[in-house]
Amino acid sequence: MGAQRGQVIGRDKFSNAPQNAFKAVAQEPVSTFSLDVDTASYSYVRAALNQNLLPRPEAVRVEEMINYFPYDYAAPVRAEEPFSTAATVMPNPWQPGHKLLRIGVKGYSLQSQERPAANLVFLVDTSGSMNEANKLPLLVKSLGMLVDTLRPEDKVSIVTYAGSAGVVLPPTKASDKASILAALDRLQAGGSTAGGEGIRLAYQQAEANFDAKAVNRVLLATDGDFNVGITDAGELRGFVERERGKGIFLSVLGFGMGNLNDAMMQELAQNGNGVAAYIDTLNEARKVLVEEATSSLFPIAKDVKIQVEFNPAAVSDYRLIGYETRMLRTEDFNNDKVDAGDVGSGASVTAIYDIVPAGATRPVDESRYQAAQSVAPADKPDEYAFVKIRYKLPKSETSRLITTPVNHAGEAATLAQAPADARFAVAVAGFGEWLRGGKYVGALKPDDIIALASGARGEDPYGYRAEFVNLVRAAKTAKGLPQQP
Repeated sequence: MGAQRGQVIGRDKFSNAPQNAFKAVAQEPVSTFSLDVDTASYSYVRAALNQNLLPRPEAVRVEEMINYFPYDYAAPVRAEEPFSTAATVMPNPWQPGHKLLRIGVKGYSLQSQERPAANLVFLVDTSGSMNEANKLPLLVKSLGMLVDTLRPEDKVSIVTYAGSAGVVLPPTKASDKASILAALDRLQAGGSTAGGEGIRLAYQQAEANFDAKAVNRVLLATDGDFNVGITDAGELRGFVERERGKGIFLSVLGFGMGNLNDAMMQELAQNGNGVAAYIDTLNEARKVLVEEATSSLFPIAKDVKIQVEFNPAAVSDYRLIGYETRMLRTEDFNNDKVDAGDVGSGASVTAIYDIVPAGATRPVDESRYQAAQSVAPADKPDEYAFVKIRYKLPKSETSRLITTPVNHAGEAATLAQAPADARFAVAVAGFGEWLRGGKYVGALKPDDIIALASGARGEDPYGYRAEFVNLVRAAKTAKGLPQQP
């Protein structure tokens, strides 16, 4: 049975971006990427391991695994400057002589009176492949949970697509919850995914009820059939981008295995100023759509970019762990025309670099011909790096800048002295890298990850961290996917 299921989930589609490599500070001192708050990869990895199967390496996006967990970063106090930044440097547990730089970003939490109204359109895949317990029935329950979090003045529409597209529910105030839930309960799966005009109908509903002061968002819920009325991937991406320019955003919720087009999920959500989440259980639906509803639906900033410049006097080489599909060019950072990630209310985002201190054994040979780099200016001798975050407020097209130096004051002499949150994030990063094949984590084994995570669990009110430890245990005996013919 396990092999048969493995053949099914082996047909899911993922982007296969190669892992980030080490960069020499002498040649490339600046690292730039788009902040990412998606968590779909972690849920998918969990679903595979719960079937006693190791996920395919390309299904593992390490940053999404790290960012699945909440971290206790100090919160900013003003919506006008919506991010606080914290940095910790600590020894690298899997590479002696290296250090890890953890950068934590915390978003401003909108107070209830600050939260804008919501104009939501549920675009639901009702094709025949959705007729499984972990697909349409779970989808209906999940969206029902989300409806419970809405305020009376918020509005919901429901559009379906399959053999044909149709409006199941016109814009309806959340105060009439009974009508919304009844419309969800009537949804049935059947037929092929022949398209229709599902995506256009959904955006028409959003436009018909458009409110410039509200969050106008389409939530596409599917098991992976993206034949929503625009069949060309480039045209679909362009359509979503144009609608984003009008103020209508798109988020994508994935369900089930065997038909999942994760690559398209990611691309559409990134171009639609939304999140991509994978929902495999009712508990995951509760996490994404209830506990984290405000961060999933209500942005505090858009086009959020991060740029880290390393000090050659302190660091010889660095490697960003994860974010392979979010990398930007150096010049993109100051270009307000370049789209980047969006961060919702109260969200936390973590990035981890593997850094080689100056003077330590390097992962690449020294250059034969390049002159030695000059030492950093005397007034910056204690800095490892300089972190810059550029963002736009939700209704603005002009970016703002926040900067933070990373100095020795934020360094832990031993891993045990690092904050528990930092150690737990490192354990998750190590597990993600191990699942990717272990190229950069030396002799790190699941038992090492279990010990590190167990000692750093800290407060765990929802049991997410305990669940992670059990997943690592499951990975020790999980089977690899069979090769596809």
